[in-house]
Amino acid sequence: MTKRSRRTHSAGLKAKVALAALKGEKTLAELAQQYDVHPSQITAWKQQLVEHAADLFGGGK
Repeated sequence: MTKRSRRTHSAGLKAKVALAALKGEKTLAELAQQYDVHPSQITAWKQQLVEHAADLFGGGK
């Protein structure tokens, strides 16, 4: 079994995947396969987006 090196994902990709997950048009498994990331990673990005969305509009207050 080959070990995959640690990858870093751009903020743009994370946002795109998280928004797609929020839309709910595809399952986590489908999104994971499409973007080649683990489903639990998508869940984490989705949670971060929901938790920090208010900062975008509230100026961090």
